[in-house]
Amino acid sequence: MVDYLYFALYKLFGFILKILPRKMMITLMRGISWFAYTISKKHQHIIHTNLDIAFDKSLTKAEKKSYGISAFMNLLDTTLGIIGRDKLPKDRLLQNITFEGESIVKKYQDEGKSIIFITGHQGNWELLSQAIAVKFNLAVVGVGRELDSKLMDKILKKNRERFNVEMVYKKGAMKGCIKALGKNKSIGILVDQSIKVDQSIEVNFFNHPATHTPLASILSRKFKIDLVPAFISTDDYIHYHIKIYEPIKTIKTEHQEEDLKQLTQAQADAMQIAIEAHPKEWFWMHKRWKNTNENNYIKGSNE
Repeated sequence: MVDYLYFALYKLFGFILKILPRKMMITLMRGISWFAYTISKKHQHIIHTNLDIAFDKSLTKAEKKSYGISAFMNLLDTTLGIIGRDKLPKDRLLQNITFEGESIVKKYQDEGKSIIFITGHQGNWELLSQAIAVKFNLAVVGVGRELDSKLMDKILKKNRERFNVEMVYKKGAMKGCIKALGKNKSIGILVDQSIKVDQSIEVNFFNHPATHTPLASILSRKFKIDLVPAFISTDDYIHYHIKIYEPIKTIKTEHQEEDLKQLTQAQADAMQIAIEAHPKEWFWMHKRWKNTNENNYIKGSNE
């Protein structure tokens, strides 16, 4: 029953996206984002706490509110973008997208090498993977969480695959990624979420300790594949810009633990640079620092 409710909402928003001009849709999205931020005191607290940690309590209340509303706006843009691309022809996907750093990807392609892209919940991250796959005619395998709704997961899977993006789920991600690399496919990994201490490598992130997935580092070292940071941004939710950064070169010495630590810290640094460039476009409602200091998100601890 819940599956069909989600499906009905999916179709409803698909209809709204078709009939409303884009600028009017953006106005509606801003209103929904303001409302979501205003009523969700829990997420307000998480957002404000994260901003205090990242920017050393230098932002005003008004600035934190602006960042919070923008975080919801980007989440909404990402979600509605999936619906809007449901039947979009592949050759129209890149119409409003510009690229920077294309030569980095093309160099690896010319050499016949796979690429491990690293990115985060920054801007319209779903559009990012699909745009890269189509632009460079790559088969990209992303790592993600299976949706609770089997029906919606099936729809999302089909949507992604139309634009050359396959998925492996977090449970069994290593095996799926190794299989993909064996077929000379490229990998896309979101690296900005807090994970359990015993499954992570600790990094310095905005001058605070944070847990970080070691998946990209392990794959890079094992298969001698460079890591390529890529991020998407927008000023108006109509035109998008994808920046591909200089690669993080793979490392393989006799000191495995230090190699993995160095590769993982480099990813955290790349993520921080991307956030600092477009701070309103990150997913600030995630408890990024919870596994290194559980007291961070207790009300009053950062006030």
